[in-house]
Amino acid sequence: MRKKQPTIHEVAARAGVGLGTVSRVLNNHPAVRPETRARVLRAMEELGYTPNPHARRIAGGRSYTVSVLLPFVATEFYRRLIEGLEGVLLEKRYDLALFPILSQARLKRYLESSTLAYLTDGLILASYDLTEHFEEGRLPTDRPVVLVDAKNPRYDSVYLDNFLGGRLAGAYLARLPGAIFAIKVEEEPDRAFRHTVFAERMAGFLEALKEAGRPFPEDHLYVTRLSQEGGRLALRHFLEKASPPLSVFAGADQVALGVLEEAQRLGLTPGKDVRVLGFDGHPFTEEVGLSTIAQPVEAMGARAAQLLLERMQGYAGAPREVRFEPTLVERTSTLTPGPAPYVP
Repeated sequence: MRKKQPTIHEVAARAGVGLGTVSRVLNNHPAVRPETRARVLRAMEELGYTPNPHARRIAGGRSYTVSVLLPFVATEFYRRLIEGLEGVLLEKRYDLALFPILSQARLKRYLESSTLAYLTDGLILASYDLTEHFEEGRLPTDRPVVLVDAKNPRYDSVYLDNFLGGRLAGAYLARLPGAIFAIKVEEEPDRAFRHTVFAERMAGFLEALKEAGRPFPEDHLYVTRLSQEGGRLALRHFLEKASPPLSVFAGADQVALGVLEEAQRLGLTPGKDVRVLGFDGHPFTEEVGLSTIAQPVEAMGARAAQLLLERMQGYAGAPREVRFEPTLVERTSTLTPGPAPYVP
């Protein structure tokens, strides 16, 4: 009798990790720690596990793999998004194959219909709508496609109302005294894309300021990369334009964290001298006291995965749009500290 081949579940159990971690090792995901990767590979060797991505397709007409095309993998947003996707897809025993778009060269490679990205059971496009690169705005695949953190009328889409988030930020900071500044994030790989969620956030922000009658000079906007260093540089630039108190809307929590760090380095008090408002609602914002416009990233990922599963199971209805709304979370970075308690 032929010996039964070990499964990915047995590998996960032997290595003491989750199915998602084994999947990331198989797909050479850069976010896996070296020691974890070594433990998983050792478990595969001990069990005699050999990944065969085509076997299940041949046997049952499916690969039980979903491709995810995304701009980055080593950011908090995409870590949370993948967690939301995996939470749903792994329950149905689907693995994720990640295809990060890090450059124009990779983008061109992924636009070829023969690439592995299009040979899985379904595709999820994160943040960027690649359909603009194809005739008639359709991807070169007959597999189901879902967009998350983006939208397209031809495909199911799950997205955050970033314009509304910008409006929430603008209306909130407009009520505070002092000059208002903003940081716009540019994160397109080699400027390969014309549109990002950050542009929507800034448009909503500026509209809210205009409605509130708050002026916003052009030099109060600082454009930078998605990094803490960008936030630090932005605050230095702002302090050349105005003296404290001032308010800063950062286009992303990671950038806002840099603003906070630079304010503290300069001896300025967050919430009093410099008010900082981020965007994303990442878990670390609570620890550092950062006010933020929060988005339910994991829930967005889970909903996108559900829509894709429905398509892969035969749903053939019209494209669906699922819109999520952001919420304002106030913390000490925008709240003026109260007086010190009296000590007799």
